Amino acid sequence: MNQLIISAATEGVNPLVPNPWEMLVVFAGFAVLMFIVVKYVVPMFEKTFAERAEAIEGGIAKAEKAQAEASAALEEYKQQLTDARAEANRIREEARAEGAQILADLKEKAAAESARITAQAHAAIQSERQAAVISLRAEVGTLATTLAGRIVGESLDDDARAARVVDRFLADLENQNAGAAK
Repeated sequence: MNQLIISAATEGVNPLVPNPWEMLVVFAGFAVLMFIVVKYVVPMFEKTFAERAEAIEGGIAKAEKAQAEASAALEEYKQQLTDARAEANRIREEARAEGAQILADLKEKAAAESARITAQAHAAIQSERQAAVISLRAEVGTLATTLAGRIVGESLDDDARAARVVDRFLADLENQNAGAAK
């Protein structure tokens, strides 16, 4: 290399100054390369950049649309949930009211049935009491006439006379019981 510098210095050519023909060839090559890059490469980059930008903007638009749909669906869900809760509360209150009404009806029916059974029992007791009183009157009458016949020593087989004696005896007993009750 030293030799090249020495030979260039002897010829009168400055090694720091480039050759004009070399500069022209390099400039022409650079211009051709620049033309190819500007004409073919840059449009492909621009096309790819535009497609990516469009895809990104489309994705953003889709995401915004999906977000809006999700918000609308959420609001609709919340409204349905509120409506369902209100409906459940209404049904629950209706069931409580219906249950209270059924309970009141059953209590009323039970009270009516109890009153009917009590009335039937009182009627049955009253009829049994009457039957017992009649039976006892007949039995007491028979025993009283027999006893009176033994005491008096004469027969009281006459039915009319026996009936009068029994009625008078029972009336006296009732009067004694009424006086003792007061």
